[in-house]
Amino acid sequence: MEDEDAGPGGGGEASPPHHAAASGDRARDMAASPTSSRSVTQTVNGSHRFVIQGYSLAKGMGVGKHIASETFTVGGYQWAIYFYPDGKNPEDNSAYVSVFIALASEGTDVRALFELTLLDQSGKGKHKVHSHFDRSLESGPYTLKYRGSMWGYKRFFRRIALETSDFLKDDCLKINCTVGVVVSTMDYSRPHSIEVPESDIGYHFGTLLDNQEGVDVIFSVAGEKFHAHKLVLAARSTFFRSEFFDHESDEEKNEADTGNEIKEIVIDDMDPTVFKAVLHFIYRDNLVNDDELSASSSGCSIFDSLAGKLMAAADKYELPRLRLLCESYLCKHISVNSVATTLALAERHHAMELKSVCLKFAAENLSAVIRTEGFDYLKDHCPSLQSEILRTVAGCEEPCSSGGKSQSVWAQLSDGGDTSGRRVRPRV
Repeated sequence: MEDEDAGPGGGGEASPPHHAAASGDRARDMAASPTSSRSVTQTVNGSHRFVIQGYSLAKGMGVGKHIASETFTVGGYQWAIYFYPDGKNPEDNSAYVSVFIALASEGTDVRALFELTLLDQSGKGKHKVHSHFDRSLESGPYTLKYRGSMWGYKRFFRRIALETSDFLKDDCLKINCTVGVVVSTMDYSRPHSIEVPESDIGYHFGTLLDNQEGVDVIFSVAGEKFHAHKLVLAARSTFFRSEFFDHESDEEKNEADTGNEIKEIVIDDMDPTVFKAVLHFIYRDNLVNDDELSASSSGCSIFDSLAGKLMAAADKYELPRLRLLCESYLCKHISVNSVATTLALAERHHAMELKSVCLKFAAENLSAVIRTEGFDYLKDHCPSLQSEILRTVAGCEEPCSSGGKSQSVWAQLSDGGDTSGRRVRPRV
């Protein structure tokens, strides 16, 4: 048996050299285009202002005890500012106030930069700034290992100096906090891309409403006429679907409309402005602009505002998204004076998200809320909501330790008195 030699001069058959070169050229021509990628590390920044009213009353609460701000979100995490009127470090004997930023949500090894600014309230702009951003190149971001981890200063400001400074005005301190959460993303090249604009279906349906093309129903609201389309209303609202189609016979559904007469529906329990805003939502899927909403709210009760009436209309016409939009708008305008009546409105129209926010706000500010006319309104018209507020207060206080004030608001009310000194008969 003979070995076959495939090399040059051998007895076997071999491809000509110029054929091999051509094959290599084709392989190079078919190779993928060069790609690239880029790692981008940057911060997602957000700020929160914490106003501490009644500084002198907070003094003496004890070393290591703090006043917490409302939580705020930056970079997908919840944060809070902790202010220690008597300091955090027992060794300082309350000579300093302490300020810290705490991770208030679940997280592991969250890397961030921080800045704390004590505002000069004299107008001179001489703020006291402690910034981690300026030192990021030296030490890098700070790592918070778990929920409850904090960054800040045990000796933020000497207390004696603070109390005679321009930072304290009318017994009030103002602290600005900026958090920069470190995030890393991978950016890679794409050979081709096509930008897709945002949906404009709301614009086109809104144009259909404005032009009144193909309308087949008219609403008469306090003498004002509104033209609309049954199919659009039925698609958006189960109320209108039932009104227009559920009671039709099969013969009526299949019958061609040969007449020119358009059905007119009279609505006698709604203002034209409110119904117009309802149609605006049905066709465009958003609220009327803020100017219209805010203009209707000045000088009137929450029940008579456009947002309040629009929520009632959303409840009537079974438009849950409209109700939620109204809840979101009203939530932004909750105050001590308005929270009780807003709570009553939410209860009346099944706005559970707004009701929950109102109960929490009222519980956190009960001593001020019980002095408002709105709280008296609840007593006369919605006594069960008063009870819900007090139950919320009790729920908020249960996790707290026995220290702190000698008597809570809940205890005062349970004992038969309120914070204004009047006696209240306990409910049995």
